[in-house]
Amino acid sequence: MTPRRTPRHRKSPRRLRRNQLSCTPSAALPSNSNVKVVVRVRPENASEEHSGHSKVISVMDERVLIFDPKIEESPGFYQGQKVRRNPRQRKHKDISFAFDRVFDVDASNQDVYEHTTKGILDGVFNGLNCSVFAYGATGSGKTHTMLGNADNPGVIFRTMVELYRRIEENQGHKVCDVAVSYCEVYNETIKDLLVPGEALAVREDSQQGVVVSGLSLHQPRSAAELLKMLEFGNKNRTQHPTDANAESSRSHAVFQVFVKQRDRTANICADVRVAKMSLIDLAGSERATVTTNCGQRFREGANINRSLLALGNCINALSDNKKGQHIPYRNSKLTRILKDSLGGNCQTVMIAAVSPSSLTYEDSHNTLKYADRAKHIRAELKRNVVNVNLHVSHYARIVEELRAEIAELRKQQHGRSTQTALHTHRQQAGPEPEVIERLQGDLTSIFTDRKKIRRQLLDTETRDKYLQYRLQQRKRCLETYTLVATSAGKLNQVCLSLLQAVPGTSLYCKLYQVRLSIAS
Repeated sequence: MTPRRTPRHRKSPRRLRRNQLSCTPSAALPSNSNVKVVVRVRPENASEEHSGHSKVISVMDERVLIFDPKIEESPGFYQGQKVRRNPRQRKHKDISFAFDRVFDVDASNQDVYEHTTKGILDGVFNGLNCSVFAYGATGSGKTHTMLGNADNPGVIFRTMVELYRRIEENQGHKVCDVAVSYCEVYNETIKDLLVPGEALAVREDSQQGVVVSGLSLHQPRSAAELLKMLEFGNKNRTQHPTDANAESSRSHAVFQVFVKQRDRTANICADVRVAKMSLIDLAGSERATVTTNCGQRFREGANINRSLLALGNCINALSDNKKGQHIPYRNSKLTRILKDSLGGNCQTVMIAAVSPSSLTYEDSHNTLKYADRAKHIRAELKRNVVNVNLHVSHYARIVEELRAEIAELRKQQHGRSTQTALHTHRQQAGPEPEVIERLQGDLTSIFTDRKKIRRQLLDTETRDKYLQYRLQQRKRCLETYTLVATSAGKLNQVCLSLLQAVPGTSLYCKLYQVRLSIAS
C-alpha cells in the first residue's frame, strides 16, 4: 500500500523549472474568477549599479520571467570534460514564473495603468467591487507605481482622471455620486489621513462588510479637487528614510472610492448600483540586517513584517481553494481591511514590484512566490444592484426632480428650435447686405484683374507680330547676300543690263563689284 503524502511532501505545481514550463496564466481563465497578478521589474538604482552585483531576474516576454537564471558558459578549453561546480558558489534556482502581465525595466506608469486599473473601471460602473494593491519589499517601487510624482503620475492619479471623465460622458442619462476615504495602518493602528486625529477601530457589518468606524467620507466635485485631497493625505502619511530606501513608507495606505449611480429619470422604484474601488499601497517588508534600523524604526519594521506575514498566510490559505478552510483574517488589521479585496466579492489586481539586483535576492524570491500563489485565488463576482422602493415622504423630492428635468429638457428643446428657426429664416431671407457687398467687391476685383490680364496679352501678341516681321526681313536680306556671294558672273550681267537700260547706274554697279571683290 502506497503511503499517503503529507502536505509537507506534496509537490507544488506553481513553481516549474525552465524546461518544464506548462502552467497557464490566469488570463486564460474567466476574468471574473481569479485574481489578476502583474509583476513590475524596476530599474537598478545608483547603489546597485555601482556595487557590481549581478541581475537575478530575466524577463522572457510579456507573461514569463526567469528568476535566478543559469549562466550559459561556453566549454572552451574544457570541451569534452566534466567541469566541477564551485561549492562556495550558490547554485542557480532557474525558476520560471508565469503571470498575467510582466513589465520590464523600461515600462512606464502609463503602461501599468493600461493593463491594470483601466480595465476594472468597467466593472466599477457595472456595480462590481474592485481592488488594486501593490506588494513587494522596501525600495521595490510600490509607491512610485501607485502614487508617482508630478512629472510621472501613478496609477491612482490616472484612475481618478479616467473615472471622472467617464462620469461626465454619462451625466446625460446617469446620476453618479462619488465619495472617497483615505487611511493608513501604522503600527497596527488605523488613522485617517484626510482628517488627522485619534486611532480608529475596525468593525464588521452584516451588510457593508468590514468598515472602519469614524473614517471620514468626502465628496469631491471634480478630479482636481479629489487629487488635492490625495496630495493632502500623502503629506500626512508616515514616512522616514532608511538605509534601504531614502523615502520609505512606514505604513500601509488604503484609498477607497465609493461610486453610486442610478438612472437620471426619477421614479418611486429605482435600481441603484453601488461599487467600491480600493487602491492600496502596502509598506515594504524589511530585513533588519539590511536596513540597520533601531529603536522606533525597528519597531515599525517589525509591525510591517507582522502584517505582511499575516497577508501571506491569508494568500496561502485562499490559494488552496478548500471549502471550510479557516482564513486568518483577524491576525492583523491590514488583512481585516483587505478581507473583501482578497476573498470576497471583488475583482482584484495585484501589482508585485521587484528589484532585478542580487542584493534583494531573498526579498524578490519571496515576492514572486506570493504573487504566484495569489493568482490561484478565486472569487465569485456579483453586481451590487439595490432595488430601492422610496417611501411616500420622498415623493415630493421625486416630483421636484422630475420638474427640474422637464425644465431642462424644455430649455434644450427651445434652444434647438431657436437654432432651427434662425437657420430657416436665413435661408428664406437670402444673403445679408454684408455678404452682398463682399461678393460685389470680389467680382469687381476679379474683373479688374481680368482686364489687366487681357491688356498684357494684347501687348504680348503685338510684340510677337513685330518680332515675326523683323525676322522675316532678316531672312530676306540673308537670302539676297547669299545670292550675291555665290554668283559673281550674274552680278556682272546685271550691271551691264542696268547700264544699258538705265543710264546713271554705273556707280551702284561699281560699288557691288567692289563689295564682291572684298568678299572673295
